[in-house]
Amino acid sequence: MDQNTHPSTARKVAKLLLYGGISLVVIFGIAAAALYSLGRSRLATAPAVAGAPVEIPTDPEAITRGERLAKISGCKSCHMGDLSGVPFIDEAPIGYVPAPNLTSGAGGVGNSYTAEAWELAIRHGVAADGRVITAMPVDHYAHYADSDLADLIAYLQQAPAVDNDLGTRQLMLPGNIIFGVFAYSSWGVNTIDHAMVGSQDRPTDAAPSVELGEYLVGIASCASCHAENMAGNAGQLDAPLGPNLTTLSQSWTAEEFSTALRTGQTPQGTVLSNEMPWAYYTNLTDTEIESLWLYMTALDPLADNQP
Repeated sequence: MDQNTHPSTARKVAKLLLYGGISLVVIFGIAAAALYSLGRSRLATAPAVAGAPVEIPTDPEAITRGERLAKISGCKSCHMGDLSGVPFIDEAPIGYVPAPNLTSGAGGVGNSYTAEAWELAIRHGVAADGRVITAMPVDHYAHYADSDLADLIAYLQQAPAVDNDLGTRQLMLPGNIIFGVFAYSSWGVNTIDHAMVGSQDRPTDAAPSVELGEYLVGIASCASCHAENMAGNAGQLDAPLGPNLTTLSQSWTAEEFSTALRTGQTPQGTVLSNEMPWAYYTNLTDTEIESLWLYMTALDPLADNQP
């Protein structure tokens, strides 16, 4: 203390600093509470969107096609091979986000989801109870053609029941703020052109084509790991690391690309990461794999995306 400072003045300064600190804590608490309330409310009630219902087939061939699509699109990667679900995020301070049980068993959504509800969830990002669906690439699944989506739903509706009650999404204070405020605009329901959903026909499988490859890249959600421009995920927190695919033809041949998708073996003798569901891509036909190659190699080579 300065020798010339009166003790009463020093006490006044100390009190002002204390009150100022308390005021900042109170203001921060009020702001956090407001953001938490806003985020929670937003996530609980998705924007109203018009669905694009499809007519669901019942023949065994359609169900078989639907199961193949469930593998290619990653349904069985995130919700497990039997679709019984698994905790997707379970850590503080975010909270708990399950990849739900999709079957009609105990704890599953199969008994409560109508064909219309499945369509709204998969292509629009709105859960049957009106919540915003998070951590699911519905912005990519929005490209599903009606015929393929109908087969997929046909499979989901009759998938064997598995009892597995994972509970509901429970976000902590930071989780609600992150998911419901800061990341809210990035969730599928807010990024999709809902009026265009259902307007795309599945490209023909009569011969390999760039168009079919582009369609498959969409419904397989390749961009989730390799970025929208296919130049690689360079370290974003919200997706696994995927390499630059625009330069694929510079290091791999078409045969090596096919082998990698069929067996997981790269030309370098390594095995593809399990973060890439290559084991399910073995369900792709030769025409589909060749179409993917045609699409990838038609892209302009880009430098690797930077963090």
